[in-house]
Amino acid sequence: MPRPILATIHTAALRHNLQCVRTAAPTVRVLAVVKADGYGHGIERVFDGLRDADGFAVLDLCEAERLRALGWRGPVLLLEGVFQPSDLAICSRLHLWHTVHDDAQIDMLTAQTATSASPHSVFLKMNSGMNRLGFAPGAYRQAFSRLRALAQVARVSLMTHFGDADRRTGIDQPLALFAATCRDLPGDWSVCNSAAILCHPDAVTVPTPASASASNWVRPGICLYGSSPDYPSHTAADWGLQPAMSLSSKIIATQDLPVGAAVGYGQTFRAAVPMRIGVVACGYADGYPRACPSGTPVLVDGQRTQVVGRVSMDMITVDLTGLPTAGTGSAVTLWGRAACGAVLDIDEVACAGGTLGYELMCALPPRVPVQVTSR
Repeated sequence: MPRPILATIHTAALRHNLQCVRTAAPTVRVLAVVKADGYGHGIERVFDGLRDADGFAVLDLCEAERLRALGWRGPVLLLEGVFQPSDLAICSRLHLWHTVHDDAQIDMLTAQTATSASPHSVFLKMNSGMNRLGFAPGAYRQAFSRLRALAQVARVSLMTHFGDADRRTGIDQPLALFAATCRDLPGDWSVCNSAAILCHPDAVTVPTPASASASNWVRPGICLYGSSPDYPSHTAADWGLQPAMSLSSKIIATQDLPVGAAVGYGQTFRAAVPMRIGVVACGYADGYPRACPSGTPVLVDGQRTQVVGRVSMDMITVDLTGLPTAGTGSAVTLWGRAACGAVLDIDEVACAGGTLGYELMCALPPRVPVQVTSR
């Protein structure tokens, strides 16, 4: 019998979350972000739930090739662009869009012959204050002119990224800077991530591209997978999002503790009252954060309880004192949706462990089996 740890990917939740984006941003086009192997869910597993997007955004050529192998023929954007000149031939062959964020990438395009099998479509990125990738505002228009002068570049779109989209103050200044810099430049626009789409829907369509025929593209990522982009200000449920990943296991043993008895490595937890605890087949080698302290929430048979003691490599211990019907074999939901429909927000577990839902999703290790369900 296999160990009971299991990750479940919910296709219906992905489809629902994509519709939440459509509802929040009804007049724009959607690039579903599936970098980091679909935020740890698996590109092949999430594709069916997200295939109604207008396009996809990925990190590298390998992820783009996987989307094409699935039969996707629509837009695919490389968020960091190309890394070496030979990547451009692959972009042409696969008909990929790619970000241009520095002069070296323009130099690569300039050195390529204009007889490329497929002209390039690029997204020119501006650094509007995040100070990672992108041209400074003062250099942006010159970069635009360089690209527009190249016969091998068929289309130039305009792009930036918000460093603090959770807060309105993180939107207004970079958005105004981007709009002023691009005020009369033709091309599609793309500025909004998950937080901007949900927290500031007015920012989705303001500013407006200079050309009436241009499109405004949003780039939702984390919200598609059922995590709130501004937790704890809002939970996933506040935004109407559903968990796309559930991590579940079972109780494999129980222990009765007298007052003063310790639990787990380091003896960091001691029973203040007589307790009954359950041992769960899940540990940090299964992607559960070792930093999660006693008190981290967990569901047992759909009922809320908490972790006690330290998380170890293969096991955690949970409080069963108030759950008299729970015991060996009881279902445990570490995050996501229980069979009864109860939900434990991944953001709540991540917060307890001092991290983000993003990291928990992306940290799912190979030893955890994964199933895909349409529910």
